[in-house]
Amino acid sequence: MKLYALSLFLHLTSVTVWVGGMFFAYLCLRPAASSLTPEQRLPLWEAALGRFLNWVGIAVLLILLSGLYMMMAMGPANTPWPIHAMAGLGIVMMLAFGHARFASYPRLRRAVQAQNWPDGARALDGVRRIVAFNLALGFIVIALAAAIRG
Repeated sequence: MKLYALSLFLHLTSVTVWVGGMFFAYLCLRPAASSLTPEQRLPLWEAALGRFLNWVGIAVLLILLSGLYMMMAMGPANTPWPIHAMAGLGIVMMLAFGHARFASYPRLRRAVQAQNWPDGARALDGVRRIVAFNLALGFIVIALAAAIRG
């Protein structure tokens, strides 16, 4: 039982880091940074996203491992449908994160290093769309978690 409680703690903490970070980036940092010039805004985003995506990588691993453990502890046949839905949406979110981390972010990094601001803006827009998509899915996953308890 203590291992289950630890898994739940790691799971919820990791979801908080990921979804909370996306909320902050999309609804706080993005509007605040919009008044900056591309020469200021894009290096800021490149640095912030580099740190954030590293933390999310850890969170994704912890979410996956803790979620699998908790589902196995319940027994897949005894797992309520909202948990299966959360797992499915979580996998979609992880794939979208992978695209942001390993495709869009490296394009942003290369553009910033080359001071190619139009390419950097396009790469950042790709990350922005993924964050918007994942943030929406994250709220749905949280609603499903709440539905299990309610």
